[in-house]
Amino acid sequence: MKTDIIKFTNDKKDDKNKLKKIANTLRKGGLVVFPTETVYGLGGNGLDKAACKKIYEAKGRPSDNPLILHIVEFNQIEELVEEIPEVAKKCMVKFWPGPLTIIFRRSDLVPDEATGGLDTVAIRMPSNEIAHEILKEVNLPIAAPSANLSGRPSPTETEHVIKDLKGRVDIIVDGGHSIVGIESTVLDVTVDPPMILRPGRITLEDLQEIDSRIKIDSATIDAKSGEAPKSPGQKYKHYAPKAPAICFGGGLDKIITEIKKNIKENKGKKIAVLASEESYDEYKNEGVHLLLNLGSREHLEDVASNLFSALRQCDEENVDIIFAEGYELRGIGLSIMNRLLKACGGKVVMRI
Repeated sequence: MKTDIIKFTNDKKDDKNKLKKIANTLRKGGLVVFPTETVYGLGGNGLDKAACKKIYEAKGRPSDNPLILHIVEFNQIEELVEEIPEVAKKCMVKFWPGPLTIIFRRSDLVPDEATGGLDTVAIRMPSNEIAHEILKEVNLPIAAPSANLSGRPSPTETEHVIKDLKGRVDIIVDGGHSIVGIESTVLDVTVDPPMILRPGRITLEDLQEIDSRIKIDSATIDAKSGEAPKSPGQKYKHYAPKAPAICFGGGLDKIITEIKKNIKENKGKKIAVLASEESYDEYKNEGVHLLLNLGSREHLEDVASNLFSALRQCDEENVDIIFAEGYELRGIGLSIMNRLLKACGGKVVMRI
């Protein structure tokens, strides 16, 4: 399949023609990768069974792993769901457009192929300007999981998408770096109390300002097995680099000590360390092949934004093993740890 790479140039006439081409491709059942504020999305018509199947095929994604429908107007949601609970309305007003996905009871309009066969549907309204213009032009709910091969780190740069999906999709829209860098928070409002199934930039603390009863599913850290996933990223190994990875938890001093110990024990291997700004210098003379500074522990938004790019850089360098520092299980730290632990396949060393 020939894949067109499209970049908007601020030439109004040219950009309008590009938007029309993208929208026509989506209406005809084609696949378009587009940027969002979280990560790049692999988009297809969410009401078209065949288009949804093509998304799974392009990603190599298990068919019981639900997709997220992306919308641009609040009134679009009414035909997609059975009802909009009051807590959902409040969350939509405060956090949409933005990195929050809400799970509702689906209407008959939404096909099984978009929901993994579940009776629920996941919906969000992205804030990225390019995503907004595409969704406005096509005027359809667009199903869009992250635009990576299934199991790989999610893409936050156009180059990531090209490496994974060129030749598998019709169009890739170049939108630069994804600001948030991790996928949206997923909130299930079909249960009482509402529950976070996947943490993201919108934190538990943020959502509890809307409803103090909101809880977080234990599977965000301890993966469940044998259940159909209700949210993307909930069941399967995700965000995984090629090399085995180990996450180290506890106080920072103990994390540094443990990582240095493991570096010595793996002497002769090409080792990567995912460090924070506060600890970066500690590893400079340890003989590490790839040392990456994800950002300050005082600004975890930066750590989240850089995480997936760092995991992909480990792949490019063909490292043998990855040692990653852990973070506190609160706020955005919980979201970062959710991604890290899934990338590590649950391999974690905790020293309290």
